[in-house]
Amino acid sequence: MTGKDVARLEEAGAGIPPGTRINITFLAGEDTATRLTAARAVKRLGFVPVPHISARRLPSRSALEEFLAGLAADGTGDNVFVVGGDPARPEGPYPDALAVLRTGLLRRHGVRHVGITGYPEGHPGIAGPDLWSALTDKAAAIGADRFDGDVITQFGFDAEPVLDWLETLRARGVRLPVRVGVPGPAGVRRLLGYATRFGVGTSASVARKYGFSLTNLMGTTGPDRFLHALARDYDPARHGTVKVHFYTFGGLRATAEWINRFRQRDTSAAPAG
Repeated sequence: MTGKDVARLEEAGAGIPPGTRINITFLAGEDTATRLTAARAVKRLGFVPVPHISARRLPSRSALEEFLAGLAADGTGDNVFVVGGDPARPEGPYPDALAVLRTGLLRRHGVRHVGITGYPEGHPGIAGPDLWSALTDKAAAIGADRFDGDVITQFGFDAEPVLDWLETLRARGVRLPVRVGVPGPAGVRRLLGYATRFGVGTSASVARKYGFSLTNLMGTTGPDRFLHALARDYDPARHGTVKVHFYTFGGLRATAEWINRFRQRDTSAAPAG
């Protein structure tokens, strides 16, 4: 959710299981008060707030301290998700997520669980070797500071590269649980727009495998086939602990309703862990 989605979360809340982790984005144009209000709403409704910290959007160390102190005061700062963020140039002293992790401020303000990013299909602005170095360095920093942690991946439409990436991740010694990014049900045009923005592969063969056509952009699609493929080929010995993380491109309520219908139809498609 974004900081402005409190009303939408309240509308969708009855369909979301208590204790669900709800990520709260760190967008340009939303101030600290808006983000703190959203985190309080998530907690009030019986869910676990996971506020994002966007390293390159932080103008100063004091801005980071202010945000963390506000979360701690509200009891909403146990879990955070630290990401580099969209700006090509940092707006302050933090060029990437690792720089935030190394400040020591997370532990000082009571953070216990830290999420970091993973990119199974690569990143449009970061070379593959650099992505792997960044991920392993962040995982090491989480372990050194004795945080609990996990990796949330960018969403995708093809389970095969996700599973290959998971196997490589484990071979590189990263044992953190992974939450595989799954696009919730949404219009095809909207999904393709997000895919283009984030560098996600959308070839015709991948689109067909996922369940939509690049020549028919007017429909709506859900991740049924993706989840079935992920569950079918998932091997805990090779892939480690895996869960899913839904990107609510089609809206919080629509995603929650889709998940509930999917669970009723086929409980076998949720990865173990």
